[in-house]
Amino acid sequence: MRLFIAISLSGEMKSAVTDTLHELKKAGVRGSYVPAQNLHLTVAFIGETRDVGFVKNAMQTVSFKPFKLGLSEMGAFGDLLYVGMKGNQGLSALVRDVRAALDAANLPYDKKKFVPHITIIRNANGPWKTVPAPKGEMMVKKVSLMKSEEKDGKRVYTEIFSI
Repeated sequence: MRLFIAISLSGEMKSAVTDTLHELKKAGVRGSYVPAQNLHLTVAFIGETRDVGFVKNAMQTVSFKPFKLGLSEMGAFGDLLYVGMKGNQGLSALVRDVRAALDAANLPYDKKKFVPHITIIRNANGPWKTVPAPKGEMMVKKVSLMKSEEKDGKRVYTEIFSI
């Protein structure tokens, strides 16, 4: 089972990002657009594992406190277009604590430097810099363990646990 730990976006934030996706399409930006229901902020990518119970147990050791999260600029990692998130102590503490819990449980995850972002287009090509970044903020009230699977040729994310 392919797993990741993520923050789901509020309806308002998802709407702001979706509006920007429509503007990018109008501007002629091509690529594989992330469906609105799949927009999220990944805290830790775990990948393939059968140890769902171990991941849930590790997450339960994380002391989570709600915090505010805001959108910032758009950017790109190569041809992957994203909307950045304003860094803050709540988000930094969450990432640090989740990663420490996964380490303590000896669970493998992608240990790349954390860059808070929402992936919006893969294989992006076109004048994306002409479109203003979305604006918005939300209160993060939970963190979710998500399952990623392919159904009918589409990527589907399902929450299987949260703290």
